[in-house]
Amino acid sequence: MRRFWKEATVADVAGGWQVMLDGRALETQAGSAQIVPTRILAEALAGEWAAQGDTVNPDSFPLRDLADLAIDVIAPDRAGAVAKLRGYGETDTLCYRAEPDERLHAHQLEVWEPPLCAAEARWQVRFERISGVMHRPQSEATLARLEQVLAAQDNFTLAALTTLSSLAASLVVGLAAIEPGADEAALWAAAELEEIWQAELWGKEAEAEMRRARRFAAFRSAGQFAKLARGAVLNGSQSSQP
Repeated sequence: MRRFWKEATVADVAGGWQVMLDGRALETQAGSAQIVPTRILAEALAGEWAAQGDTVNPDSFPLRDLADLAIDVIAPDRAGAVAKLRGYGETDTLCYRAEPDERLHAHQLEVWEPPLCAAEARWQVRFERISGVMHRPQSEATLARLEQVLAAQDNFTLAALTTLSSLAASLVVGLAAIEPGADEAALWAAAELEEIWQAELWGKEAEAEMRRARRFAAFRSAGQFAKLARGAVLNGSQSSQP
């Protein structure tokens, strides 16, 4: 598709902020009004449109896609979104370790215990640690508390968490990534620990490294999306949250 607009701006509308292309309000891909909760997020969305060249690259709209997810998918079925995210807590990657006599186990303890312990302290839960691949359920008390935490999130944060937790196969990592000051690179390294370990043992493959870089870019965009939806300041920008 060729570029069909000259200017991307934002407008204060009922319920939030909306991107305008040459004065025409944008809709989601499903046809809903694409209204977001903060001006700073709307400006970032407008930036994606402004950055396009003569030919539009459909893969260069990660924030738009997340906004559409929040509006078209999360909003009509919040309970389904929360249930899906709870599932990542039931089988959280950070809880599944190698056998204690394996070298990888010590590395997992070093990298995974700090974020897992931080989550336990923050949410007042207890995660079961499992050696091996056999599933062991988390306690109902832990899962109920996680569901409570998720249910308290707005639709835009749930959209970000859906992407973050899916990419990381970890609700703990997803929740950590939306916190102010989150070290996204460190969290991603924790999520990818086993793949990185294997690459260091057997050598890196160019295709795998490119795939990991694309996934990290999507992870980072989702973390930033959650913060922008809350009016957070990124890279020196000033928040314009109403």
